[in-house]
Amino acid sequence: MMDRQMRLGIFVQPAGHHVAGWRHPDAMPGGPNLALMKHIAATAERGKFDMFFLADNFTTGYAEHPSSIGKFEPLTLLSLLAGTTTHLGLAATASTTYAEPYHIARAFSSLDHLSGGRAAWNVVTTSYAKNGAAFGRQHPPHAERYAIAEEFVEACKLLWDSWDDDAFVMDKARGSFVRPGTLHVPDFHGKYFTITGGLNLPRCPQGHPVIIQAGSSAPGQALAARTADVVFTAQNSLGDAQDFYRGLKAQLAQHGRGEDELKIMPGFMPVIGRTEAEAKALFAELSRNLDAAQANTVLSDRLGTDMSRFDQDAPVPELPESDHLKSRALLLLEMARREGLTVRELSHRVAASRGHLLVIGTAAQVADTMEQWFSEGAADGFNLMPPFFPGQFDAFVDQVVPVLQERGLFRRDYEGTTLREHLGLARVPSRYAAEHAAE
Repeated sequence: MMDRQMRLGIFVQPAGHHVAGWRHPDAMPGGPNLALMKHIAATAERGKFDMFFLADNFTTGYAEHPSSIGKFEPLTLLSLLAGTTTHLGLAATASTTYAEPYHIARAFSSLDHLSGGRAAWNVVTTSYAKNGAAFGRQHPPHAERYAIAEEFVEACKLLWDSWDDDAFVMDKARGSFVRPGTLHVPDFHGKYFTITGGLNLPRCPQGHPVIIQAGSSAPGQALAARTADVVFTAQNSLGDAQDFYRGLKAQLAQHGRGEDELKIMPGFMPVIGRTEAEAKALFAELSRNLDAAQANTVLSDRLGTDMSRFDQDAPVPELPESDHLKSRALLLLEMARREGLTVRELSHRVAASRGHLLVIGTAAQVADTMEQWFSEGAADGFNLMPPFFPGQFDAFVDQVVPVLQERGLFRRDYEGTTLREHLGLARVPSRYAAEHAAE
């Protein structure tokens, strides 16, 4: 068995990641379907996955991606799933642009306690300006969103260290609920947030919940190098993924961190068949069910430009830089130029996998690609994005996971109970621990 083990997350979008995935006969109804969520979580735990990962958004409309509407609030759902699972990590997206540090710190600390140390926060700055309408706020520009996020995460980390690990002694005989001198009230005064009150629950089982970061722009990478435990990125070619992996890992030393302290997990959409021909037929069926207008809307959102105004069968034109998904937009435009895609072809590709790695084939072929990326310095693992649920995720767990296990790339059983243990990450000590040790 290899010493280095692959990390796996299941990126859950109830209607499936392919825009037309929900229309497949084997897809369960998306939307707020609790039975489906329980099934996916149970399947992920059976497959020894590291985590169950939920994205979130605030926009709604008729032309949105089906998985962006009609969905549960993530932390509410994960709190329920904490009681139906025992090892699976539980990751939720929460915005630093449209929230307050105290609320987020308290919510994820609560989830960590409820799950026995399995909580993770996917830190996002919220890309789309239209999200501001739900809060009656002006959407900040890209650079300012990352400046806000920097303060926000630091404030949350201070709040998670409000109490020492051994603060809550609850000594009935002495009448001492908490040990004196164990409360550290944050005194945080930033440009965007002021925090002068401590968190009102004990320190997390993991010390801090696992921090996931999804930005791949220069500010996003800088934030990840300083604060993240896991990076969820979109990469669609081995060379680009290797460049991103090397570049981000190289930044860790500037912050006194080792390369193993940050796991890079690109999104990955496998379309699995018992034969390659069957997999290709399945993908062709999904493509036939695409709504062209909806595919164009998804592409336009990614690029920050209305793509319906261009000739759909002409090459993708040069476009101005977008202020929301800078790195993702650049990735898509580079892919279009590299492969000579037309606007229509790019819209279909984005409707399928939104710029993430797409592999169509048998379980062995899917495992081959994963092994290559993992062994050749492009990924520490993957966030799986099935085209629809539950069939294609069941196929991955039943067919691909055994191949990865046989090759010594992935665990046969959990060796710990917390998400940090699954990921090979240390528990986060309190910033005050060394001070107390000295005393």
